[in-house]
Amino acid sequence: MNNHYLTAVLSPSIAMISVISRTYFHLVLLTFLTLFSVFGVAESKSTNTKNLLILGDSLSAGYGITTEESWPVLLQTRLENSAIPYKVHNASISGQTSAEGAAQITGLLARVNPSVVILELGANDGLRGLSVKQMKSNLQKIIEKSQQHGASVLLIGMRTPNNYGRRYGEQFGAVFTELAQSHNTAVVPFMLTPIEAVITEENRMAYIQADGLHPTAKAQPLILQPIWDALMPLLTP
Repeated sequence: MNNHYLTAVLSPSIAMISVISRTYFHLVLLTFLTLFSVFGVAESKSTNTKNLLILGDSLSAGYGITTEESWPVLLQTRLENSAIPYKVHNASISGQTSAEGAAQITGLLARVNPSVVILELGANDGLRGLSVKQMKSNLQKIIEKSQQHGASVLLIGMRTPNNYGRRYGEQFGAVFTELAQSHNTAVVPFMLTPIEAVITEENRMAYIQADGLHPTAKAQPLILQPIWDALMPLLTP
């Protein structure tokens, strides 16, 4: 699966789509957060429900599938079914980089007031071959601001295309474990490990969309499971 995924990541057309769509999704995010802040957070205060913020890219934004099929919505359903009083606020945007997440985190923390932040950014940094050092600095800023706000952080790791070279890939992947260790956060080392475990040439289309990049609806419960396992210790009564 990794070779197919990494090959697709290098596609210029996909990269261009991400760049073009980013402006649109920023506008959607602003509208979404305004409405969600007014209604969602107010509801949380009245029912003593805590808030959980997801800050990610298309892998968490439900790209190519319905919102109801995406792992963040499955997470909300699972929390409700388990009688765990947390409300999920998904601020993920397709094409988003770590720099854009770092620029938004202060406003998001103020709007959502999360007790937990799930941070899933970096894939687009790797797709564009951006500086690993800068990505680490951006993610560190998001983590530190979240922790200063009083939120626990779950960091979700990614990998880079094989074509970018072994050294770049190793440096990129190490960022997530290093930050988790230095900032005492929970971590899922690689978001797509559950898909790698089940995918074959014969069933690939069941788990990866036709663009060769984004997971299908069938893959969402698999993605959620390790996130759920890492998240549980962070959820306080």
